[in-house]
Amino acid sequence: MLRTHPKSRIALSTALLLSLAACGGGGGGSGGFLPTGTTAGTSSGTSGGGNSGTTAAAKLNGIAATGAAFAGAKVTVVDQRGVTVCTTETDAKGAYECTLPADTKAPLVVTAARDDLTLYSTTASATGGNVNVTPLTTIIVSRLSPDGNPASLAGAIATRPDTVTDSTVKQQVAELVAALKPLLTLLGDAVDPISGAFSADGSGHDRLLDSISVSVRPDGTGANIEITVKAVPTSEDAAPVSISFRSDATLPALPQSVATATLAPAGASLAVASLFDRLTQCFALPLSKRVNAANDTTAVTGGPGDVIATECLTLFVNDNPASYLSNGSTVGRDSNNQGAFAGLFRPGATGVKYDRGEQQFFRANGDQVLSYRTTDSSGAVQNQTIVARDVGGTFKLIGNQYNYSVSVAPTVQDRDFVSAPAFNYLSVSYDVSIPNRKDGQGNAIFTKAVVTAPNGTSYTYKPGAGNANLVVDKPDGTSASTSLLRLAAGFRDTSKSGSPADFESSYFLSPQLSDEQLRQLPEQGAFKVEFFHVDTNKANVVQTHRMITRVPTIAEARQLKFADLTAGMRNEIKGIAPAQALVFDAPSASEPSLVDFSAEGDLDAWTVPDGAPAPTAFTVYGASSSSVQFEDKVDVASSARKAKVYCSSEGGTDNHCQQINGNWLYAGGTSINLFQLSATSAQQVLFLKGFSTRIPAP
Repeated sequence: MLRTHPKSRIALSTALLLSLAACGGGGGGSGGFLPTGTTAGTSSGTSGGGNSGTTAAAKLNGIAATGAAFAGAKVTVVDQRGVTVCTTETDAKGAYECTLPADTKAPLVVTAARDDLTLYSTTASATGGNVNVTPLTTIIVSRLSPDGNPASLAGAIATRPDTVTDSTVKQQVAELVAALKPLLTLLGDAVDPISGAFSADGSGHDRLLDSISVSVRPDGTGANIEITVKAVPTSEDAAPVSISFRSDATLPALPQSVATATLAPAGASLAVASLFDRLTQCFALPLSKRVNAANDTTAVTGGPGDVIATECLTLFVNDNPASYLSNGSTVGRDSNNQGAFAGLFRPGATGVKYDRGEQQFFRANGDQVLSYRTTDSSGAVQNQTIVARDVGGTFKLIGNQYNYSVSVAPTVQDRDFVSAPAFNYLSVSYDVSIPNRKDGQGNAIFTKAVVTAPNGTSYTYKPGAGNANLVVDKPDGTSASTSLLRLAAGFRDTSKSGSPADFESSYFLSPQLSDEQLRQLPEQGAFKVEFFHVDTNKANVVQTHRMITRVPTIAEARQLKFADLTAGMRNEIKGIAPAQALVFDAPSASEPSLVDFSAEGDLDAWTVPDGAPAPTAFTVYGASSSSVQFEDKVDVASSARKAKVYCSSEGGTDNHCQQINGNWLYAGGTSINLFQLSATSAQQVLFLKGFSTRIPAP
């Protein structure tokens, strides 16, 4: 039921993207990319691609890997009939093995799926043998698939089994070899990406995979593919060496402009894995063993000098946590739970596991940006990045050594007008998150920050009264009240004319970028951020922040999966439609004004379909009674399906909150018109699913 008194729950008052950092295994094994006397893409294929009927039972095996071993992935093998002939799971080294039924009919499509990422491979034979599943094999499957979507190949071979034959696979392997030849020659790699045997040990073929990142982005009519070399750049904002092409186009050759010394050394993937194993070992220790603490149950404050465990100290450069600096934070924890590795000082962080580490790119000084996953004792998962330094073959934590916090994320947003679905749209953006840093008196220390995008265009970000982050100015100098630079948008209903920018007040680039222009944006694009201080005696500070991957095109965004509302929650938000916003009455101690985003009966508010990243944050947007705009955010566990939000005051002229008995509650007249779920993929792409109470009036 809906009601408007302050005690409100929101219920009561309130595709595939494949962006892969490639890595596989190393070592020799049978075959090269095109070894003399063998057939690429098969282990012991039958003539004509193995489409002559049934075969004897056989074993299929291989390595699934991306960045490192693709451990814990669900492997599925589908044959020509569309029958799933095997399901299994990769082991810690990314290895899998399947026993094929005697009636298995080739060709086969093999997938390895983990969370929001799926790798693909194929073979023209049902007689068993080695079939690896990596970013390179995913490219091959994409180019064999009629619509460029690797996920479509299994359906295609049911009616067109000749899509995958010895000769078609061999042709695709040959073209890929030609495109990568400069790098293959440099590294001495001759392992067939599909049938060659290798191990995830950072040598041989694995070093090739450690040295590139691959993205395969279906867009409905094909796929946009890019291969980027992960080499030390000449400057922080230098463009990487890469090639990009459509799935149905001729592959361009990789430029011969990379030196071996600028690539990851042999064994790099194992060294990365070791770092995160050591982080896990540090956090496995009780609180009082990690830091100076009286017991293991009470959180403490402290700094780098309070870290005492050898397992923790040796994680950092010079075996000293004081060497670490990232986005203005040093190792420690203050009374507000702020600080780098604040979890070292909290009992709740004991047992946090670190894994799935991958090297994403180098910085100009040779330090490396690594992506990784954490899983806490409750099962909550987060995907994050960190900067580490290779010290004699051992990775040590160093941070980006910047004094100010900045996060730049390629972003895809699905805006859902719950009571007006004809206006639903997708947009793609750069989310430039710059905390509104304040001094001891609560005053902003920045007058502005000028953000220069990879294409050289500059944007001005300024403090906003109700915003925790700096917000971008529109071209006319007025505030857009958002950190998002929306580059393009398109209605979900492709027959609908016009643009979402016609009725949305949020900032959109004008003119918006076309899909072709978006496709041309570089992987690993670098942003320059220049900070201007209120204290004019302080010199401007310039920092460079590089993304892992580019923003998707609108057509690519249509293929992606997002979290969505449960039916019960959707119906309750529809109940707000007449007012087009949730408006709070005056709060009281007995009926506190907060947002309880759950369906009637304290049921789940959202669902997460397979292949969609799980939300880890929930944000509400609105305005105070005097029209001061605000955003309030709460982190949620990846396993959560509902959330509560208390009002968060930014001080100054921000009056959307009222404090009662020490608690910040929503003030009378405060309204909320947007509820948003945020999820981050392993490639640090931000997925935003927003549910609006508004009914747009173009």
